[in-house]
Amino acid sequence: MSMDREIVLRTKLHQLECHFTWALIKEDIDLPDLLNRLEEQLKLDLGKNKALARAYNAIAYVKFLQGFQEKALNNLMTSVKLYIEHHEEEFHKTLIVTYGNLAWLNYHMKNYTECESYLQKLQTINERYATEASSVPEVLDEKGWTFLKFSHKYYERAKECFKKGLELEPEDSECNAGYAIALFRTEFGGFTYTNSPTIKQLRRAIDTNPDDDVLNILLAMRLVVYKRYDEADILVEKALERSPDHPHVMRYVGKFFRSRGCVDRSIALLCKALEQSPNSSFIHHQLALCYKIKKIQLLQKGNHHAKASQVQQIRDQIIYHLEIATTQSTAFIAAMSDLALHYGEKPDISRAEELFQMTFQTAKEKNDNLYVVSYYYAEFQLHCKRCQALAIEHYMQCLKLCPGSPEGKRSYYSLKKIAEQRIRKNTKDGEAYAILGFLHKEK
Repeated sequence: MSMDREIVLRTKLHQLECHFTWALIKEDIDLPDLLNRLEEQLKLDLGKNKALARAYNAIAYVKFLQGFQEKALNNLMTSVKLYIEHHEEEFHKTLIVTYGNLAWLNYHMKNYTECESYLQKLQTINERYATEASSVPEVLDEKGWTFLKFSHKYYERAKECFKKGLELEPEDSECNAGYAIALFRTEFGGFTYTNSPTIKQLRRAIDTNPDDDVLNILLAMRLVVYKRYDEADILVEKALERSPDHPHVMRYVGKFFRSRGCVDRSIALLCKALEQSPNSSFIHHQLALCYKIKKIQLLQKGNHHAKASQVQQIRDQIIYHLEIATTQSTAFIAAMSDLALHYGEKPDISRAEELFQMTFQTAKEKNDNLYVVSYYYAEFQLHCKRCQALAIEHYMQCLKLCPGSPEGKRSYYSLKKIAEQRIRKNTKDGEAYAILGFLHKEK
């Protein structure tokens, strides 16, 4: 290919709306976990051609990132087939993203004639609909869902896509659902029941998706934050009655019951969901959190020596589920940190230290959740190694990095408690007063 022809081709490719131009950075994405979730989506969406086509499109891009170009091509061809079956035509606007992916993939495979063929198909679609691809609701939908699915770092970008899509088509059910989920994942504090954008949008999304019980569960979980327990409980029981075997309903209801203190019911539901999705890092992590509550409840009953063997059994359950969660999702920082802490409690200090160092490295490489590792490492130093100095250092690090997070708030109260205890023992403890000064400054 001549240099001029390649420059023209690259220029056209960079103008496309598809996974290759959406700045989906490989380092931001946990590829094995994402692939697992996308393949699970295929089972859930059987018979829904449009949803399946979108999933195959995303899987194709993951395969490309993993270096499997032929597999990526096969998935894209499946996506095209499903879209054409759904709309019964070759030049429908829902194919914009898939054709864009095919143009890029063929370019990378040096199939330049094929690449130009897909660019021509896109030109035909553009002429037919007479609108920029970036303003096509179907493209904004797929772009938003991609950002939502690929990484928590892209949630804000997902919100923008869905918001723009709703300005174009306010009644679009998928866009309403996507915007509600994006808000649910990004809205923390600062709102009341009456002015919460998440609650308002979830109700709107449920109106346009009356059969979507996952949305009802998300609404219930948010209602609990504002102590609207009666409505939340009714929504959950109805969702369970209508979709008792839906894996996403089961896992979110399991999370809901844990938040309501019904730990055994939560475990039962999550175990049921695990039968359908044995490799789900989310479910294994939720089960670990349930067993953590059972461990804390047991410790609070006193008589620690009599309970030691039971506590160890529960701790082993926690470690078991966290091991699987972190194997399936190799960048699951919170689960990795929690696993390291539980090895410290076991006590297996060397294994705990090894895991913490790996987790710190992963968090730094991904530039992600370093404050979470700092918090758990502080807990490890304080409770497992009895090293208050290092605990203070890492609580402070967590608080500086993310003061508004749950870990940041817990670090604040841990530091306050340490300082106050030290002052009670020694009213002239300069370091304790320095900690309180630091907390005052951070607040």
